Amino acid sequence: MSVTEPSTTPQSGEPSLKRAIGPKLLILFVIGDILGTGIYATTGKVAGKVGGALWLPFVIGFVVAILTAASYVELVGKYPRAAGAALYTQKAFKVPFITFIVAFMVMCSGLSSASAAARAFSGDYLSELTGDALPPTLIAIAFILVLAALNLRGVSESVKTNVVLTIVELTGLAIILAIGAWAVMSGDGEPSRLTDFEASGTGYALMTGVLGATALGFFAFVGFEDSVNMVEETKDPQRNFPRAIFLGVAITGTIYVLVALVSSLMVDHKTLSGSSGPLLEVVKAGGVDFPHKLFALIALFAVTNSALINIMMASRLCYGMANERILPSGMGRVLAKRRTPVVGIIFVSVLAIGLVSTGEIEGLGDTTAFLLLCVFAVVNVAVLVLRRDPVDHAHFRTPTVLPVLGAITALILAGPLADRPADVYIRAGVLLAIGIALWAVNKVVMRARGEEAV
Repeated sequence: MSVTEPSTTPQSGEPSLKRAIGPKLLILFVIGDILGTGIYATTGKVAGKVGGALWLPFVIGFVVAILTAASYVELVGKYPRAAGAALYTQKAFKVPFITFIVAFMVMCSGLSSASAAARAFSGDYLSELTGDALPPTLIAIAFILVLAALNLRGVSESVKTNVVLTIVELTGLAIILAIGAWAVMSGDGEPSRLTDFEASGTGYALMTGVLGATALGFFAFVGFEDSVNMVEETKDPQRNFPRAIFLGVAITGTIYVLVALVSSLMVDHKTLSGSSGPLLEVVKAGGVDFPHKLFALIALFAVTNSALINIMMASRLCYGMANERILPSGMGRVLAKRRTPVVGIIFVSVLAIGLVSTGEIEGLGDTTAFLLLCVFAVVNVAVLVLRRDPVDHAHFRTPTVLPVLGAITALILAGPLADRPADVYIRAGVLLAIGIALWAVNKVVMRARGEEAV
């Protein structure tokens, strides 16, 4: 069932978003959203937690991602509107406070991801091109501002830029896989590292080491949920989203596992963990005459793509929440000429600039994964609750066992067994405190207007 495009939103009278994303563009969008900062920047940090067997966390992360992706596919088919997890939470539980917190966590996960990308942009990959003369924090802030300007220009321009960057980052990963194939054929590399675990002993220590690495590695899989917030800009979403999300997760999951195998085969885990540009270390160790600076440039394009899409997602989430009256209606204001959510873009860009100064790649990436794992647990429960709310159009229905397993695995990876650093919980706690404060402000604003928040 196709969804027609109204000229204005029903509640605010603002121009609607433009349906500019077709099926092929959507698949590339999902792949481009998942690929990027996670695999290019945090592979080494995963190796630091688990050792040479760094492929295992990516296998587990793929399983967890596909379980939750199935729930998102069912829900976006039932409710093809922007706001994603916030919309599903409200429909399932009808508790506005929980809805707001979930929405805020999703938005902050996008911003912490964009901030991690900004930090990655200003790290070892850029240093390979420019040396260490440029101040990383200022570079990261300028990076966010440039992406905000592109986002303001229009969704077509942003998504087309995403397509170009996706092709570039896929090329970079293809280079890594080619290096791995050459190493295997040449007898280079060290296969014994593939079964080397950093955690000493067995049992609890090994389990928490693997879970901690998986929780961080899961940052590489986040992104498919971002595409849900582009649903009002997608043509025929009930038909196009299932194919795009499942293909996107499957393709990227396969690439991740292969890249992890190659990385461990070519470089020891200590060298990987010490670099913010671990795949550049693989290129240097690969025995293939490929220009290091060119690969660094490809990696910079990859992390740019991640940040661009996350800024897009967060701004569209603000737009969707405003139309649902979860945020003040002003957050849903659309730039009339460009038909982009101007207030949302400015708001999330300011927050992203603030987050850049709170941590490095590993901490910001782990914060992103933790926030989204909490949200994913809620979404997997919501899909089961919403089975009691049938709709009058056909849509994908996931087998019941998948959201059950999705909720359990998400809670395990979000919990203390994942052995994540305290600063991740502190950062997430501060963000939630900001969310609660914003909730209170929104209630006051709505009452002053004589309106009732949804």
